[in-house]
Amino acid sequence: MADQLHELGYRHMGAQSLKPKHIEALVDTWQRENLSAGAMKNRLAAIRWWAQKVNRQNVVARSNDHYGIPNRQFTNRTSRARTVVPQDLDRVRDPRVRMSLELQQAFGLRREEAIKFIPDYADQGDHVVLKPSWTKGGKARVIPVRSVEQRAVLNRARALAGKGSLIPSSRTYRQQLRVYEADTARAGLSKMHGLRHAYAQKRYEELTGWRAPAAGGPHSKMLTPEQRQRDEEARLTISLELGHERPQIVKVYCA
Repeated sequence: MADQLHELGYRHMGAQSLKPKHIEALVDTWQRENLSAGAMKNRLAAIRWWAQKVNRQNVVARSNDHYGIPNRQFTNRTSRARTVVPQDLDRVRDPRVRMSLELQQAFGLRREEAIKFIPDYADQGDHVVLKPSWTKGGKARVIPVRSVEQRAVLNRARALAGKGSLIPSSRTYRQQLRVYEADTARAGLSKMHGLRHAYAQKRYEELTGWRAPAAGGPHSKMLTPEQRQRDEEARLTISLELGHERPQIVKVYCA
């Protein structure tokens, strides 16, 4: 957000320089970028934290309605699932970026988690452990290793990174993120968050035996009581693996 304010022409700002015009400018920018309501609300939560820390909480409106941000929509009518195939990966120049994309697809990782990934630490044989410092909200989590394909991805990640992370020693996280963004854009790959959607839908089918509604499967009204119980259990498992801990949020991925 500091970078965005700088790009918008607000220079020489200190931590306590925050004013209402800055928040309005940021929200206008996010709306032009077509950010989702959830993403904008998350960012405003970060700004409120910032404002509270520097005793300027009154510069941020208490309600998101003030900025014209709609209520978050948890249900998707259409699938946002994405996959990457070898031909896609071949167009990505940086081998560590390619590896991060493979990890996103294999384990439903967020972009930051896949960039900061340390294979030697994370790979625990039958499961992967994510450090709190890698994750959104600082919550460690465990994801099972269920397939030979996942094992192969982990083995390739180990071979590439050795004892280190997928961020080379010569770069910071921010620098590697810029490389990731440039390489994926150059390769024509966008909306890579869709890899998490694909992971969630695949896991849903594994756990229930039928496709997720977003992937053409039956909706809740079509399920028997027993199937609804299985559906609820599957959603709880998926939410934990994705790092949300709220079954409701799985609607975003599976409908």
